[in-house]
Amino acid sequence: MEIRNLAQELAANPYPGRGIVIGLSPDGKKAIAAYFIMGRSENSRNRVFVEEGEGIRTEAYDPSKMEDPSLIIYAPVRVLGQYTIVTNGDQTDTIYDGIAAGKTFEQSLRTRQFEPDGPNYTPRISGILDIHDNTFGYAMSILKSANGNPDACDRYTYAYDAPLTGEGRFIHTYRENANPLPGFEGEPKRVAMMDDIDAFTDLLWTNLNEENKISLFVRCIDIATGTCQTRILNKNIK
Repeated sequence: MEIRNLAQELAANPYPGRGIVIGLSPDGKKAIAAYFIMGRSENSRNRVFVEEGEGIRTEAYDPSKMEDPSLIIYAPVRVLGQYTIVTNGDQTDTIYDGIAAGKTFEQSLRTRQFEPDGPNYTPRISGILDIHDNTFGYAMSILKSANGNPDACDRYTYAYDAPLTGEGRFIHTYRENANPLPGFEGEPKRVAMMDDIDAFTDLLWTNLNEENKISLFVRCIDIATGTCQTRILNKNIK
């Protein structure tokens, strides 16, 4: 699989939906995770990321305009010891509770499926970073309807036990902007990472569609020390 230009991938797709990027910095010292949300409806666009503990949650920018909080208000990022969990829905809590109970990432997600928002049946995308003893590995998952048929849930897990320096993977909910929205297909895309968190944050934010982008979270974790750098951008907060 070729390494794709992440800026070009984002710029070419006006509505990838929600996306997760996880990888290893070119200097091999930092684990990197990014999560962004987009929206086409007023309800979806009325959101911001706010910090909550070691993670983040979504909340309404203007509570008076919130119509339906289901599927759009959740904690996208939570931390449990050596694990950082990043997802596009409340399955963050499912994974957190499952890991705490001794289950694996994949086992935890067995209780969940795609979102009940027909006709789109938005895939649930999830990632987990495992950082301990100066090592870093990660996994990604997508739970999706069977080619748009909600009678079956297709489950895919991709594990990267020994990430290569300067490389990451990118997965997003929608293949393109259409009606209904077609789900992501194939293995998470292989993309290049960056050492500088601010440069990487700028690359992502600049190339997300200006009309549809809502919020962006980026975190770099020092693999040796566990110290973090975090950036959060919200379109609704200047």
